[in-house]
Amino acid sequence: MNTIGIDVSKEKLDCAWLREQDKLKTKVVANKLTGWQDLLDWTLKNTGLAIVELHFVMEATGIYHEQLATFLYEAGAKVSVVNPAQVKFYAQGLGVRSKNDKKDSVVLARYGLKENPSLWQPEAPEIRTLKALLARFDGIEKDLQREKNRQEKAKISLAPAEVIHSLNLMIEQLKSEQQRLDDLIEDHINKHTKLRENKALLESIPAVGNVIATRMLMVIGSRQFDDAYQCAAYLGLVPVQHESGSSVKGRAHLSKAGNPVIRAKLYMAAVVAIRYNPDIKAQYERLTSKGKSKMSALGAAMRKLVHICFGVLKHQQPYQPQAT
Repeated sequence: MNTIGIDVSKEKLDCAWLREQDKLKTKVVANKLTGWQDLLDWTLKNTGLAIVELHFVMEATGIYHEQLATFLYEAGAKVSVVNPAQVKFYAQGLGVRSKNDKKDSVVLARYGLKENPSLWQPEAPEIRTLKALLARFDGIEKDLQREKNRQEKAKISLAPAEVIHSLNLMIEQLKSEQQRLDDLIEDHINKHTKLRENKALLESIPAVGNVIATRMLMVIGSRQFDDAYQCAAYLGLVPVQHESGSSVKGRAHLSKAGNPVIRAKLYMAAVVAIRYNPDIKAQYERLTSKGKSKMSALGAAMRKLVHICFGVLKHQQPYQPQAT
């Protein structure tokens, strides 16, 4: 067997190799370069396999798994980075009631052996840079809104002039930094031909401007989606139903399992799209005429917008309306 489960934390890696169906070996190493090399040496020695035959399975754990996954990938191993929620449900199916790092690594090894999850590849350098710049821009935007809220509260409560001045100064600095980052993002996209061309394709879609185009560039470029549905699911835009028999008839709602910042921006774009994008407008009117609530139809509009974005990039063709 060639599957190794790795439970990743900030300081250490708990690793489990299934020697046979019910036999395993475990090891704990530091989550740093020397520890990664120790893990690789231990695995090669114990399995007796070539590195290209090894399959390492880990959960997506914020940022702590990324460097390890890249190290193993560049060493020649197969790597899968899986959704923690899927592993949790799998563990429940196995009857695992308690949780600790060692048990988690064993569950990951069993999950990898049974489910054979898709293989992971690192993001292209230009996508990784775009992702980091956008994350920083969104962070500054959030801080700016907080300071504006504090400024409003301070004025209403008749705060001292020194406090008002401090808030004004901070707001101006944040605005300046936000503009600087916006310029950096634009320059970065313009320096890379493919990013620049793909952004132009996205902006050919009515209701997709600079904000949505840059974020969809990042989302679609950072994952290997098989289809548009996967992309929409990744952003938390697929409907989740709650029905059972004839008595349980819960209202369907969006899964909301994804980046809430991008989803909020897609919401605003969808509000524009139901007026100016012919395909989304036709869909929205059709759904509301059949009795769907406006919010449900708007959720469908967000999903449709993502599908269209995925389509123009997949086919490398500008937007062509389908509604007649």
